[in-house]
Amino acid sequence: MKIKIWILLAFLSISTLSFSQNNAIYRAEREKTHNLIHTKLKVNFNFDKKELNGEAWVTAKPHFYATNLFTLDAKAMLFDEVSLNGTKLNYDYDDAQIVIKLPKKYTKEEKFTIYLKYTARPEKVKDKGSAAITGAKGLYFINADGADKNKSTQIWTQGETEGSSCWFPTIDAPNQKTTQEIYITVPNKFVTLSNGSLVNQTNNGNLRTDYWKMDQKHAPYLFFMGVGEFEIVKDSYKNIPVNYYVEKEYAQYAKDIFGNTPEMIQFFSEKLGVAYPWNKYSQMVVRDYVSGAMENTTAVVHGEQAYQTPGQLIDENTHENTIAHELFHHWFGDLVTTESWANLTLNESFANYSEYLWQEYKYGEEAAEMYMHSNVSLYLEGQESDKDLVRFNYLDKEDMFDIVSYNKGGAILHMLRNYLGDKAFFESLKTYLNDYKYKAAEAHQLRLIFEKVTGKDLNWFFNQWYFGANHPKIDVSYDYNKLRKTVTVNILQLQPENFQFPLTLDIFEGNKRRRETVFVENKDASFTFPFNTMPDLIQINSDGVLLAEFNENKVLSDYIFQLKNATHFMHRREALLEVVKKQDDKVAFNAVVSALDDSSYKIRVLALENIDLINKFSKKDAIRKIMQLANNDAKTLVKAAAIETLGKLTDPELKSIFTKGLQSKSYAVLGKSLVAMYYIDKDLALKKSKELPDDVRKILATPLTQIFIESKDETELPFIAKSVVSGMFLSGQGSTKVMYEKAFKMISKSNNMLAIQNLVEDMVTKGNQYKKFSFDKVVINLMRTIIKEQEKSTNTNKDRNIAIVKEAMTGLL
Repeated sequence: MKIKIWILLAFLSISTLSFSQNNAIYRAEREKTHNLIHTKLKVNFNFDKKELNGEAWVTAKPHFYATNLFTLDAKAMLFDEVSLNGTKLNYDYDDAQIVIKLPKKYTKEEKFTIYLKYTARPEKVKDKGSAAITGAKGLYFINADGADKNKSTQIWTQGETEGSSCWFPTIDAPNQKTTQEIYITVPNKFVTLSNGSLVNQTNNGNLRTDYWKMDQKHAPYLFFMGVGEFEIVKDSYKNIPVNYYVEKEYAQYAKDIFGNTPEMIQFFSEKLGVAYPWNKYSQMVVRDYVSGAMENTTAVVHGEQAYQTPGQLIDENTHENTIAHELFHHWFGDLVTTESWANLTLNESFANYSEYLWQEYKYGEEAAEMYMHSNVSLYLEGQESDKDLVRFNYLDKEDMFDIVSYNKGGAILHMLRNYLGDKAFFESLKTYLNDYKYKAAEAHQLRLIFEKVTGKDLNWFFNQWYFGANHPKIDVSYDYNKLRKTVTVNILQLQPENFQFPLTLDIFEGNKRRRETVFVENKDASFTFPFNTMPDLIQINSDGVLLAEFNENKVLSDYIFQLKNATHFMHRREALLEVVKKQDDKVAFNAVVSALDDSSYKIRVLALENIDLINKFSKKDAIRKIMQLANNDAKTLVKAAAIETLGKLTDPELKSIFTKGLQSKSYAVLGKSLVAMYYIDKDLALKKSKELPDDVRKILATPLTQIFIESKDETELPFIAKSVVSGMFLSGQGSTKVMYEKAFKMISKSNNMLAIQNLVEDMVTKGNQYKKFSFDKVVINLMRTIIKEQEKSTNTNKDRNIAIVKEAMTGLL
């Protein structure tokens, strides 16, 4: 499962959830009274009632103890028949579990098959979602009545964590494994997707039954069923079908979005030493999905954010890491599955780390460094350091899907890889996958595999990183002895726990750099190194591997040297953020200008965003260099940032650069060029903005909103309204958020009924989508603001506008 962590961080401040670990309840692995063997399903759908009509044949046997009771999870269902070999059975049902009374005690050597005829009613499910997965009803009917002409009718399922038992009876626990087959009956116009192979299709008038079969065992939460009008874009890896299920308008872009998948399969197979273990790999993009993506075995589902056009993809495929993430789950999560949600790290930390591995392989070490810095920063900023990675006292299983299980867990695997070495690390993963394939496992078993392969005792590592919380917070100081030509590096850990870890240091003497590695065992440690000439800089954690926070007393000259000489992206970025604060110093300003040539495009963008061109030294030289970036940089995101920086100068002599930008295939460049052009040629910018196709205008909502607000163009208020809520609360930049707040006020006071309606519809959508964050409460407060503004106005439409808002509020309340 891939979640949108940026959404989580955006709403932490307004969430009413408690994430405390001080809960005394022990969350054990689900007790195995029975083992699932096989699940056979026949389903069809009642679109009007949003219900599923199903038949299930569940084959199982007792795990160890003989018993005459069989319990299945089945939420909000109606049962017409429960039988064994044609004989009806008695049962008790509490709307969550059905306890079936078998005709005799079955032993662990005896299997049986229960038949259940049932109706699944997902709209009646009482379970709630989470920050990661915003719904928990298992089965979702999208635009079931076809009333929304802009949205296709779809049905899809979401099993993690316990949603599968909302649409078929099962033992809904990750430590269960079962083979499956499913017959899906749908109108002929629909395509279906499920796990395993499509064995055959049978037509019956206007209906068709697709028969899907999965011969390899996997967990019930990984069952998937998708129905809709999709184009199937075919690809392959060796003899394995790799298909992309997308809506028709995106079929031409499917391989641009997902086309690296076959190469990913090959890379991960070779890296792990375990061939891709399944018979196909399909990916489907659905509407109104409740998370980012989900690793259903052989049938991955993605949310709409996967859809991108060439104008976006030329800048960056923002979904590429997610594609890698879900694929890697097919080894870690699908082949070997966490035995309990407390051990979720065995699924999600590995999938998170796969994103680093893919970046490293495909785009190089620096790209991987940029990824890991972003990944770790989200954890450090998330203020969740009080949680263990493996934790048995969570308040709710859904709470396990957080930046600890994902981001911190991925960083921990990176540390373990560097400590053990690549050969030992990947040989251990290969052994783990082979030993536990088609089974469930826990973190201790992972540790024992690493110990078996390497011969090392790793309790110390797992105790502090897997079964402990927090991370090192370190004060660093230096003692130089010029007489002996030595420097002593002092490490003082400030957090309550004592961490042990290897630590790299780069010692710079002029143009010479040497790397030292030490092992820190105590909270107060010192290490002495010789030098020939006084070091210009000592870079702590020089390889960027250790997950820690460092405090050092560095001066401007240290940061300038670090910006120019540090080998790791993280340290150059850190230095740049300090140097830009001192641009009244000529040397510092020139260092920022030099950063425009950095090998990392993110450093170049950061320098462009922060360079101060007002009354500065060598200003003409700096502008000349920025012009070169705007015209020639290999990365379109750098070109866009350069154009934005030049646009702030409002210099008509730069018009040719902005004009060229208006012809760019890159939407990032186009958007920045429109805004820059607006301040030197307002009429041209407005003309170009209004001529853009609707699908492009939607993607460029932020720059266009800025232009329309600046020009006070009320005819564009309906367009602006469609993106205001997202912009106000999900924007990462304060200036952008302020701009959207201006837009909100403008619409709230307007006489434009369509704009009010569009704004409210967007609010309702976002409020429902992020209920777990109490975002619906924030939206309601905004709606009240609209009502107050309308009540004060002399708008002829105000009564109708107020009625629209109140009706929407009723739905959220």
